[in-house]
Amino acid sequence: MSAGTAAANTTVDELPLRLELKGRSAYGAPQLDVPVALNTNENPYPPSQALIDDLVAETARLGKSLNRYPDRDAVDLRRELAAYVSRQTGVAVSQDNVWAANGSNEILQQLLQAFGGPGRTAMGFTPSYSMHPILAAGTQTEFIAVPRGEDFRIDLGSALAQVEQHRPDVIFITTPNNPTGDVTPLEAVEELIQAAPGIVIVDEAYAEFSASPSAAHLIGRYPDKLVVSRTMSKAFDFAGGRLGYFVAAPAFIEAVMLVRLPYHLSVLTQAAARVALRHADETLANVDKLARERERVREALLGLGFEVVASESNFLFFGHFDNSHATWQAFLDRGVLIRDVGVPAYLRVTVGLDHENDAFLEAAKEIRYGTA
Repeated sequence: MSAGTAAANTTVDELPLRLELKGRSAYGAPQLDVPVALNTNENPYPPSQALIDDLVAETARLGKSLNRYPDRDAVDLRRELAAYVSRQTGVAVSQDNVWAANGSNEILQQLLQAFGGPGRTAMGFTPSYSMHPILAAGTQTEFIAVPRGEDFRIDLGSALAQVEQHRPDVIFITTPNNPTGDVTPLEAVEELIQAAPGIVIVDEAYAEFSASPSAAHLIGRYPDKLVVSRTMSKAFDFAGGRLGYFVAAPAFIEAVMLVRLPYHLSVLTQAAARVALRHADETLANVDKLARERERVREALLGLGFEVVASESNFLFFGHFDNSHATWQAFLDRGVLIRDVGVPAYLRVTVGLDHENDAFLEAAKEIRYGTA
């Protein structure tokens, strides 16, 4: 038997893997070559030519310095992120309140490395972002899933009771929530912060699509408890750039510096993010277009007789299906890729370009009425 054959016959569970990782599946959404891909909540609008030209010029300027390590603490980027957050949320923050990493996933991982770990617990309200329990497992943090109500919103009474019972070290609140799109009111967020024995991470990946106020308004009241996580992947047309950040009291930045990898943000990543921030106004103009399209698609789905959760994000959670995976396949058979997130009877669709949404709605109509 050749070495290659022996390697191919070895499964991951035969390796000396940590026990809590055995039998688990890696995070992933299908990356298929289809006419209409509406499954990963990306912003469908490409960056403007002005932004691309600016990025090319900046990359050329920095090319000669790529033999040197980047700014380890990304000070200039954090200063510009702070200026953006201050404008977007109405909460004045400085670079000392902002930390950046490779996407919000690394942000969340760093926070769990610092505040989770063996013997500690993290609580989330499910269904919610599927990476939260995966990141918890990767940091040896026990994840406690608290089911949402029948309307997919956080049942505050039940949530507070679970917090009192389990005393979690970390609580995740995703708002707008993925995959459902609903918003947790700021008053409810504050009640959960007050009840929390540890820290609360409010995951605001889709904040720019929502008219609701940011939890950043609460940081001044709860500087030792609250972290607001955000990303440039969604509203900023920047999923490929991989830039996430959090807003919190300066002590939280000091905490994650204890666990971050050295030089974790490359010169090019920092530069690309700063270019994207310079063009924020033109880029975020597309957010209003997507919000209007979201409402158009929602109304059309309701008109077809589907149930649709009210959304303040760039996606819609809809049903009710006898077999959600078979329905997902029926959409795929019609060239439309949406997301089966594993919640029985429901599917999620990202709001795309107008013609992509039209194709999705045509497929939905065919599936609903059983036409070819």
